[in-house]
Amino acid sequence: MSQSFPEFAAVAEAKAEQQAHEAPADGGALALSADDFSALEERILRAVELVKQERQARTAAEDRAAKAEEQLREQTGLAEQLHSEINALRSERNHVRQRVDRLLAQLDAIEL
Repeated sequence: MSQSFPEFAAVAEAKAEQQAHEAPADGGALALSADDFSALEERILRAVELVKQERQARTAAEDRAAKAEEQLREQTGLAEQLHSEINALRSERNHVRQRVDRLLAQLDAIEL
């Protein structure tokens, strides 16, 4: 057939050559696609793991923040109590100072 129709033979050879080149290319494309898919799958798994770790870290941070707020409330209450106690002691000190000043004034009056 190739002798009687040289154009047909050339076209058939070109198609065969094209198919021969496409077959490995398709197989290579499939292998590449599988590799790309595996790489994508690995990235997704890493992203999922990273999200899990970040959620755990956020939960831990929220727990620490809640504990810190509770401690702050306790410390604020204690600080207010100590502040009141300091004010009471200062008031008492001023009262004692006034009494001592009166006693010293009485002693000075006796000595004259």
